[in-house]
Amino acid sequence: MRRKTCRRWTERGLALSWRALALGLALAAGRAAADDWQPPLDDALKQAAVRHAPILVEFHAPWCYSCYYMERDVLNGPEWDKVKRNSVVVDLDADSPEGAYWQKRLSVQGMPGYVVLNENGDELGRIHVEQTRSEFYRQLDAIFDRATSLQDLAKRVRDGGAASLRAAREVLKCYHERGDAAGGLGWVAALPAPTRAALEADPHAQLWIGRLKLMAAAQAKDQAQCAALAPAVLAGELGCDLPYELERAMSCTAALPSSEQARLFAREKPAMTRLLYARVFVSSPSCADARSAVLVTADLDRTLGYPQAEADILERAIADAGRRLDDGFTRLQDLKPRDLRKNRNLADNLRRYLERAGRTDELDLLYPKLIAAFPEDYVYPFRLGRSLVERGQYAQALVYLQQAAPRAYGSNRLAVATQQVQALLRLGRADDARQVVADALKANGPWFPDDAARLKAMVD
Repeated sequence: MRRKTCRRWTERGLALSWRALALGLALAAGRAAADDWQPPLDDALKQAAVRHAPILVEFHAPWCYSCYYMERDVLNGPEWDKVKRNSVVVDLDADSPEGAYWQKRLSVQGMPGYVVLNENGDELGRIHVEQTRSEFYRQLDAIFDRATSLQDLAKRVRDGGAASLRAAREVLKCYHERGDAAGGLGWVAALPAPTRAALEADPHAQLWIGRLKLMAAAQAKDQAQCAALAPAVLAGELGCDLPYELERAMSCTAALPSSEQARLFAREKPAMTRLLYARVFVSSPSCADARSAVLVTADLDRTLGYPQAEADILERAIADAGRRLDDGFTRLQDLKPRDLRKNRNLADNLRRYLERAGRTDELDLLYPKLIAAFPEDYVYPFRLGRSLVERGQYAQALVYLQQAAPRAYGSNRLAVATQQVQALLRLGRADDARQVVADALKANGPWFPDDAARLKAMVD
């Protein structure tokens, strides 16, 4: 999950046209890029205007395990066909220049991300990361049915009435999903005192405000404030979002003494256990993001000083993912590439659980199967190559990184080249490293300037 901003829909929000935003990127990238620039949302806006239809902008990436869940389990069937009939769907790869640009402009913080715009380009709402099928279409239908921009929705927040509170919850939710804690809290502070009091008296709005305050404290790295705010937020009705807020709180307070952290988060152990065994490790999970629930629980066990519980939950997750991939699963060696192809989300979860458990030998068995199962992209040869670089096995790493390089593009091309250069320099092959940099920068063009500058600095 993560990234950042387009249109501020506060009372004093800045109203920029999509064409102007696209032109700004083209000018920043250089004249040659401007000549070839085709802003995907520009065409979508034209279609939406003709059809008087909303736009659904879908962000994904090849490394995004949650995106594969959505592709396989949600974005298909009659519900998805209806969405495509009734809206203009734009899918953007966050690793491409266009996708990275719009992800930043629309302040999409997690992958996958879904932003709904009206035909004028005003934001109607958004859906954050993966959701179960029923929850995704419930949220999307509600946004389509409302057909009110968030800017106009914010103007409806006037008092403690039911309609005002519903509007306020939507506005607060969107600020949270944008990662704009300061903007959300500033919006609340600017409301009349009676309206603020009504929001603070509403449990749902109060929880969103609490989550924004915790986010603001985490962004400021204020561990004392995080510790003060976390109990109330974590006690709220978070449902499948509990792992995300717990992870935020634990990360923010990581520098506290271990005894203080253990005291602060001990009460979350039963809640996370219930979540896992009632909503994740079941035949029909009601939380889409199994990985976050598992890994945050393992992190919690480590924080609480329960190493056996940490090992047990990872073992349980490995077995669960293996059985879902192959009913007869008992050993990793028995999994075949065809089993992994059945469900890439689960296959990648298995990889991550093994990685988190430190089971490197088993990972080295799994990686070639993942590469064989998904030969079309760079992801798994890159991940294995990077792992080997981290372990100092530079010559072997280059074998896999050279497999990944021709399949890489956009920002991930620079990521692959970075690992290649690191391995080559360690092997004393400076001339080859300079050639990799030159080739990658030439193919990259003017895009991703910060990543390109870091790559170039490795051989300067």
